[in-house]
Amino acid sequence: MKAPNSASHSQPKKNERFPLSLLCLTIGAFAIGMTEFIIMGLLPNVAEDLHVTIPQAGQLITSYALGVAVGAPVLTILTYRIPQKKLLLLLMCIFIAGNALSAAAPTYHLLIAARILTAFAHGTFLGVGSVIAARLVRPEKRASAVSMVLAGLTIANIVGVPFGTFIGQQLGWRASFETITLLGIVSLIGIIIFIPTIRQDQPSSLAQEIRGLMNPQVLLILFIGALGCGSLFSVFTYITPMLESISGFPEHSVTWILVLFGFGVTIGNIVGGKLADWKLMPSLMANFAILAVILTILTVTLPNPVLAVVTVFCWGVAAFGIMPGIQLRIMNLAHEAPVLAATSSHSVLNLGNAGGAYLGGLAITYTGLASVPWLSAVLASLALAGVMFSYAWERRLLRAASISGKI
Repeated sequence: MKAPNSASHSQPKKNERFPLSLLCLTIGAFAIGMTEFIIMGLLPNVAEDLHVTIPQAGQLITSYALGVAVGAPVLTILTYRIPQKKLLLLLMCIFIAGNALSAAAPTYHLLIAARILTAFAHGTFLGVGSVIAARLVRPEKRASAVSMVLAGLTIANIVGVPFGTFIGQQLGWRASFETITLLGIVSLIGIIIFIPTIRQDQPSSLAQEIRGLMNPQVLLILFIGALGCGSLFSVFTYITPMLESISGFPEHSVTWILVLFGFGVTIGNIVGGKLADWKLMPSLMANFAILAVILTILTVTLPNPVLAVVTVFCWGVAAFGIMPGIQLRIMNLAHEAPVLAATSSHSVLNLGNAGGAYLGGLAITYTGLASVPWLSAVLASLALAGVMFSYAWERRLLRAASISGKI
């Protein structure tokens, strides 16, 4: 990149600015992680205040996930010619407006609309933010820069969601969204001041991107990822009422259990990434098998408070351990034109989130809270079958190519 304001030119002279630049993006990712997950810890509060049932309140997660699913690929296609810093500012303004409206929404349906508006900024902000982060540092530091940005999502699970849940339980759920709005404003100001304007590379053609997305193996792994997220969110959406009603924890204790779950999520991301680098498909198969077993165990341990907490922690490790492998598999399969496939992965995974929340609500309605982990275990088992089929399919193709002399 030859532009005078490119990272390659400014980096040697302005090393001290880059940590602040990355921090602005990390704060934005942190706020996004909070707004996506915080509603789960506040479902009983929202349901009581807006006079809806717990399953109806669960549709606030479904609507957000659907907004991400639609918004990420659509905005990526419509805005890829907009300079990336301007696009980042536009997306953060949408995010701020959506959370401000969530805090003020007087009715259930207006809150759903505000959540959908917020969700439209989610996937594209993370994608563009990762690209900018990689350009703010030397080439050998790009992976670390992207990891620093995406760490905001993980940290949000450990610190942001429990802290926001505590605020919502003490001051009302609207105060949680007001806090997220302030974080968005801080990120916006930081982006304006510290993020340089970086010229956009020539993008791949839309035809190339579509061909990469429509690869049958890519479509299969996207479906597997959706099943994995459905397994996660069918339980996670209703974890607060399950811990309160079945395990017998008081409301304030759930916050600390979510903190522990967040540590499990972080460990899962780290271990899952290392395992994926070592043996991608075998590690995915093992991870889904372990996840199905842990969820089955959760159906037994939920009534015991101590065992429930231990199982929830292990579930967090296993559930988020699959995410790095899924993302790496998609990038490997669509390596020639990965942008649309990578964006669509975020959309499809959020469709899985929405489906999981919806199916969990149905399970509660017809068979009760205690049946939700069983549903989740079934979804994880289906994902395991999909990974095994994908692996066998790939090996069969490689054998056929070897026999025909192509490799």
